[in-house]
Amino acid sequence: MDPAVVLVHSPSVGPLTWAPVEARLKASGATALAPSLRGVADAPPPFWPFITEAVGRAIGELPSSQPVVLVAHSNAGLFVPLIAEATRPRVVGCLFVDAALPARTGPTPVAPPELLDFLRPKVTGGRLPQWTEWWDESDVAPMFPDPETRRGVSAEQPRLPLSYYQEQVPVPDGWDSVPCGYLLFGPPYEQAAQDARERGWDVEQVPGHHLHQLVDPDTVTASITRMYARWCSPVS
Repeated sequence: MDPAVVLVHSPSVGPLTWAPVEARLKASGATALAPSLRGVADAPPPFWPFITEAVGRAIGELPSSQPVVLVAHSNAGLFVPLIAEATRPRVVGCLFVDAALPARTGPTPVAPPELLDFLRPKVTGGRLPQWTEWWDESDVAPMFPDPETRRGVSAEQPRLPLSYYQEQVPVPDGWDSVPCGYLLFGPPYEQAAQDARERGWDVEQVPGHHLHQLVDPDTVTASITRMYARWCSPVS
């Protein structure tokens, strides 16, 4: 049985960021799903169990014999080890797409100190603005193919509490015993891609901005499919 592709969106945005890729995977005959993590902003801390359980429930609705490839975007990458551990042995590959990488050992901070310093002045009513409001318009606009897509993605962005970014995410030992890869779009994730290379992972680049899966879903889908096909043989 071919693996199902589970597209994990960043909790800073919503599942619409994966919708074009999900549609193209399904059109090609693949099993694909993009679980929603939108309730994370209202979950009690720590936040990572909510994310792990939400993805785990979606995987649990697939046939029990179907293997899974996890494809995580942006800071969803930090939760891949926990998801893989919770759904073992079904996960047969993990692909990080312009994503943060979990630490090699020990817990991973969701945000480095310099990002926390940037975020603290933005907090109002205990919550941050939506993610696209953190940045200058000149940085945000090129990430979207058209105003309609931007409106849809913006409408489902949560206002996360600062405490979400202050957490440390556990990293279970041995989670990366399955094949892993990294698909880079561009800055500021070059260092993460280099880290992936140093770990011996498969690395490719599709040049673009951070939400390039919205701008060129055909190319991104083709890259995702090509990469996991190199690692994962169908299961009979």
